[in-house]
Amino acid sequence: MGLKRMGVVALLVAVVTGLVSGAMAAEAIKIGVGGPMTGAYAAFGEQLWRGAEQAAKDINAAGGIGGRQILLSKGDDACEPKQALAVANRFVDVDGVTAVVGHFCSSSTMPASEIYADAGVLQITPASTNPQVTDRRIETLFRTCGRDDQQGMVGAEFVVKRLKAQRVAILHDKDTYGMGLAEAMKAHLHKLGGKEVLYEGLTRGEKDFNALVTKLKSVGADAVYFGGLHNEAGPLVRQMREQGLKAPLISGDGIMSKDFLLAAGGPQFVEGVYMTFGADPRRMAEGREVVSRFRGAGYEPEGYTLYAYATMQAIAAAVKATGSTEGTVLAKWLHDQKAVDTVMGPKSWDAKGDLHLSPYVIYRWTDKGEYEEMP
Repeated sequence: MGLKRMGVVALLVAVVTGLVSGAMAAEAIKIGVGGPMTGAYAAFGEQLWRGAEQAAKDINAAGGIGGRQILLSKGDDACEPKQALAVANRFVDVDGVTAVVGHFCSSSTMPASEIYADAGVLQITPASTNPQVTDRRIETLFRTCGRDDQQGMVGAEFVVKRLKAQRVAILHDKDTYGMGLAEAMKAHLHKLGGKEVLYEGLTRGEKDFNALVTKLKSVGADAVYFGGLHNEAGPLVRQMREQGLKAPLISGDGIMSKDFLLAAGGPQFVEGVYMTFGADPRRMAEGREVVSRFRGAGYEPEGYTLYAYATMQAIAAAVKATGSTEGTVLAKWLHDQKAVDTVMGPKSWDAKGDLHLSPYVIYRWTDKGEYEEMP
């Protein structure tokens, strides 16, 4: 009887152990997606969510990560630093995420990154371009986009060498991203021998820029560079045109959305507006099938959509390769790789968490309300 009981106990232990192991293997890998899901910049939050969501679906359909499915949590920070902190705390303390895709605004990414770093959570932002995001050298923080000191340089080169502008006005929205971009452009403008005729900030949420446009006209601006987002850039360029100021408006990736067209009031106001952004990932061979899948579902993967998809791929690759969900382990693996395959081509990162290669190009908005990469 004793031997039989021992055999039964051993069998039960084996069954329970197997069930626990199976449950652990099947446990979902939780990933947070943080960005402005509501408010004036919700278009960018949707880009991040759509990209991450589609990547999670595709990875899960292919068997997940080592047999484990990805479960996403959405966090709406509305591009507000305090709200970003609340999102970060929820991701860590309530949702128990392994990694975070986000945030969008640099002013949200930086305070949130302190929470993730303390918790040992991997964070990869697809869109925050301020240099200070990675210059702080947080071990578990990366980005899959470029930096403002890179796109500000490209913007200045374009204004001086292509547009031949002599009287450049530089504006910004007083936010971390907008000011950082404007400062980067101004610094390189000076290196090229130029000097701005006006350097001024406006306030996010403003809609009436007529007094500012009058000032732009009074200083004879023949080019206007704006560091900021589409919600302010749209009304600004419309009021410039309504007052007869034909100077081109040049900006950065913050107007890389069809919402810029809506904010401006129509295609007649955006023709001749220029912006810096990475080479269009929708044209890359690596992402052709994914782009077709998006379009088949009736969604155009513009802006940062594929950046978010690539970010999810990098996270999944790190978890699969290491078998770990520890942020420091995942970060070390990413730092050590010469190439991680994504829909945007192979990616690799330097010691700061910046991409080794992140070239910017110039886009132009047309009178049809579309934007196109310039040769």
